[in-house]
Amino acid sequence: MAEELEKVRIDRWLWAVRLFKTRELAAEACRGGKIKIGDGNVKASRAVRVGDLIEVSKDDVLREVKVLALLERRVGAKLVPEYMEDRTPSERFEKRKETLAQALLRRDAGTGRPTKRDRREIERLLEE
Repeated sequence: MAEELEKVRIDRWLWAVRLFKTRELAAEACRGGKIKIGDGNVKASRAVRVGDLIEVSKDDVLREVKVLALLERRVGAKLVPEYMEDRTPSERFEKRKETLAQALLRRDAGTGRPTKRDRREIERLLEE
């Protein structure tokens, strides 16, 4: 069925390739100006075509993805590389990780010792 498709709504495609948990979240990101194709923001109903370069701003990371194939139904995580090429530089993910680590390590005066949960989160960040 995927071979027959010429265009798909961007909110449906973003959901299908697992960039967003729900289609509503993908549509909300479009309305909020967090999805761009070329230089302009797009509406949720905008058609996506093979070869389009999409910029997705999510979780303080600007991701760049290329459309390799179209689909309307959600696929398993192992199949996503057949439909999408992630061109996001790894430095952007590292910067996000550093920001999260700094927020966890910084403690306000008088808040006491870190809880067991805080320590586990700190250890998990330091291991990665």
